[in-house]
Amino acid sequence: MGIVIKQSIKNMVVTYIGFGVGAINILFLYTHILTPAYFGLVNFILATAAILMPLLAFGIQNTLVKFYSGQPEEEKDTFLILMLLGPLLAILPVSAILLVFEQEIKAFLSKENELVGDYIWYIFWIGVAMSYFEVFYAWSKVYLKSVFGNFMKEVFVRLGTMVLLLLLYFEVLSVPIFLKLMVITYVVRTIIMNVYVFRLKRPRLSFSLPSNVKEILGYSLYIILGGSAALILLEVDKFMINQFEEIANVAYYSVAIFIATVIIVPSRAMHQITYPLTAKLLNDDDLDGLNQLYKKTSLTLFIASGIIFLLIILNINDLYLLLPKEYAKGFSVVFLIGLAKVMESLTGNVNSILYNSKYYKTILILGVLLAMSTIVLNLYFIPKYGIFGAALASFIALFVFNVVKLLFVKQKFGLWPLTTSTLKTFVLIAGITLIFWYVSLPFSPIINIGFKTMLIVMVYTLVIYKFRISIEINEIIIGILQKFKRKTP
Repeated sequence: MGIVIKQSIKNMVVTYIGFGVGAINILFLYTHILTPAYFGLVNFILATAAILMPLLAFGIQNTLVKFYSGQPEEEKDTFLILMLLGPLLAILPVSAILLVFEQEIKAFLSKENELVGDYIWYIFWIGVAMSYFEVFYAWSKVYLKSVFGNFMKEVFVRLGTMVLLLLLYFEVLSVPIFLKLMVITYVVRTIIMNVYVFRLKRPRLSFSLPSNVKEILGYSLYIILGGSAALILLEVDKFMINQFEEIANVAYYSVAIFIATVIIVPSRAMHQITYPLTAKLLNDDDLDGLNQLYKKTSLTLFIASGIIFLLIILNINDLYLLLPKEYAKGFSVVFLIGLAKVMESLTGNVNSILYNSKYYKTILILGVLLAMSTIVLNLYFIPKYGIFGAALASFIALFVFNVVKLLFVKQKFGLWPLTTSTLKTFVLIAGITLIFWYVSLPFSPIINIGFKTMLIVMVYTLVIYKFRISIEINEIIIGILQKFKRKTP
């Protein structure tokens, strides 16, 4: 776990910097600079591009990680060239469909909100940029060099957006120019990532194909389904709110989702390094190593996501006092999606196990069925309950999907991530919630948030350390304390 912990911590720091910048953008700049309608439009464009991304990437980002370590050395260049060209198999047909049916697609998207119809090409080009960025990011992961890619993924675009928002605020830019430059920011990020991975490994041009090309392309086709299903579970709610509600509601919902999504940051950070390690353990048929990694990632991520969930839920009322009052309707969304994200963290590296195993076809089909169920749930709940209905649909779908994945791995591999330490952590989270739920301080929201955060973190960390719930986290705490002692005169 040494390299996992080391790079995961670096990735977590980078990811939290990105989320910090994103928090400033979403909670303070977007909400005060753009009208809710245009803020909703930005979120709709990005969410729809994210849904398109797995299709446009042709599943290559996962295929690259799964097959690279097992490729013969003499075929690695031809394999990488195939990975570069693979997304064109989807990008070219999709662009042709957009050209031919542009007016029909515009009419469908702008049925409820006319503003949306003029931006379908923005969606497409951001989707293309996202897809190739993920391919290059996967390229860096197979060399266990995930930190720079994580910076580009989590920080670069958010910093660029912050600059654009400030220029918009000072009236250097108009809203239409802001939206165009937002597209360009995603394209530039992809170009920079391309340059970086070519410095790690520039493949020699080859017109031959790997000997296992049929297996590679077959896996990619299935991964398109799996990736699309996963993104539908995450992003389709924003897309469908646009079909039933005023687009301003996408803005309100997106702020709540962003707050809840902070919970999953540790998982995203650790996933960057555990994904290729899990692929190697499976390729080496090392079930003992895989079992240890599974349990440790589950417990570590549950502890990390648990404290973040507590800090959000127990400070949420004060946080919403800092935003325009119309955004406060998202409290129930934060709570439901927050619970779903904690559950997702509890599954550890289960996605890495499933997508790199011989059972990937089965779980991808299950993912597609659940994605379809999510769409049906949204069709039912959004017209009845608005943005709360979208959150409820996502919660049900994510909960069921994660339970299915845990049970599937248990049945096929005999692996189970939950331990007595998991139960202790659950009791700790529930206990702190009960203690602090009714604590209301009479100061300003910022002071209240700061003071309660200090108290919660101190209690949580002390209990984790004293009861030795996680050996890995105890080692980190001891290391931090030793460094502090050495610096203290």
